Amino acid sequence: MVTPDYLRALCLSHPGAYEDFPFGPETSVFKVRARPGPGKVFALTALAARPLSVSLKCEPALAEQLRAAHPTITGAWHLNKKHWNGVALDGTLADDMVRDMIEDSYDLVVASLPLRDRQRLGWNQK
Repeated sequence: MVTPDYLRALCLSHPGAYEDFPFGPETSVFKVRARPGPGKVFALTALAARPLSVSLKCEPALAEQLRAAHPTITGAWHLNKKHWNGVALDGTLADDMVRDMIEDSYDLVVASLPLRDRQRLGWNQK
C-alpha cells in the first residue's frame, strides 16, 4: 500500500521534481522545474490526510477509462476534471499502477515544456 513517505519519494524521484507548499503547509504540491522560475505542477496531495489521496494529471481519454474501471479514481477535486484524476490510495490499486500514474503525470507536464528545458532534465519522450 502506498504510504505518505513512499508517495513523496515517488514524486521526488523524477529529474527536476521538488515539493512546494503554495496552498499552506498541509498540501504538498509536486512540481518540475528545469531552470530558475516557477515550476509546473504534476501532483498534489495532503500527506497527513486519511485516507491518503493524490491528484495527478492524465490524458483525457485515459482519465475516463481509468475512472470507469476503478472506483477509487475520480475527477480531481478543485482541478479541471478533464485533465486531472483524484486517486484514493487505500490499497485497492497496485503500487505499480500508482507509480505508473505518477510517472505519466510527470511525463505529460514535461512534454509541455520547451525543448531546451526537456533537454536540461534529460527527458526523452517515450
